[in-house]
Amino acid sequence: MFELLALLLAVMLIGGVVVGAIFVAFAVVKFALKLVLLPIKLLLLPVLLIFVIIKVGVLVAVGAAIIGVIVAVVVPLALIALLCAAPFALIAALT
Repeated sequence: MFELLALLLAVMLIGGVVVGAIFVAFAVVKFALKLVLLPIKLLLLPVLLIFVIIKVGVLVAVGAAIIGVIVAVVVPLALIALLCAAPFALIAALT
């Protein structure tokens, strides 16, 4: 029975070492790949910055257009409502 437990312990120990070695190998490959791709990433940052600036400009322009449309609709409706409510307000003020 002790031999089986010792064998199980040895198998688990060897399995843990193998899994740890695979993990370390993947970590090394990941770091190497990041290190190799870093110059490309740094070269593409200005292009990304241009895209972000264009995106922000388009969003600001669209937002300004939407606000302009809302103001163009709300102001005449408010004027019409005031013109309709003015006689009632005058009558209410006199009584």
